[in-house]
Amino acid sequence: MSEANLPKDQYPLESKLEALLFVAPSPVNVHQLAEAIGVSTEEVEQGLRRLSQTFQQGRGLRIQFFQGKYQLTTAADLASLVERFLGLEATSRLSRAALETLAIIAYRQPITRPGIDAVRGVNSDGVLKSLLSKGLVQEIGRAEGPGRPILYGTTMDFLQHFGLNSLDDLPPFELLEQEGVSPEEQRLLKD
Repeated sequence: MSEANLPKDQYPLESKLEALLFVAPSPVNVHQLAEAIGVSTEEVEQGLRRLSQTFQQGRGLRIQFFQGKYQLTTAADLASLVERFLGLEATSRLSRAALETLAIIAYRQPITRPGIDAVRGVNSDGVLKSLLSKGLVQEIGRAEGPGRPILYGTTMDFLQHFGLNSLDDLPPFELLEQEGVSPEEQRLLKD
């Protein structure tokens, strides 16, 4: 599209952002959006916040934020409707060990496998391989310590699987205490 054919100011910034996020094949950062629209990154960030607030008001879409990138997704509450419409199988269930490992990674990322094992008290190789194959966790680097163990973190698919817009949506540790998680278990997650 030539510059002469770019949309004029007849559309608000939020509409332009919505259109770009809709067609983006993968998550995009603020700089990409700002460059495409021709505005500052600050304006894009403000526009994304306003658009996200609009989507939170009973709409079927959400803006997901992870590792500095944004993506347009379906509201988690509508997952079963979308799966039925598309003829997809129901989302696979995760084992207790997988959920436990995911919680450890989500709250302590980046974390090494030995770090996960220390919190769980058992070997996590099999569970970690399963979570990697499902795309819920990923290798995000290497620790500086002896042997340079692999560091793990959650993925955008993790957020989608649990209907989160960002890692900030994870419940705080204080809620875990109310749910019956002992202070010692909380300390292990926080350390």
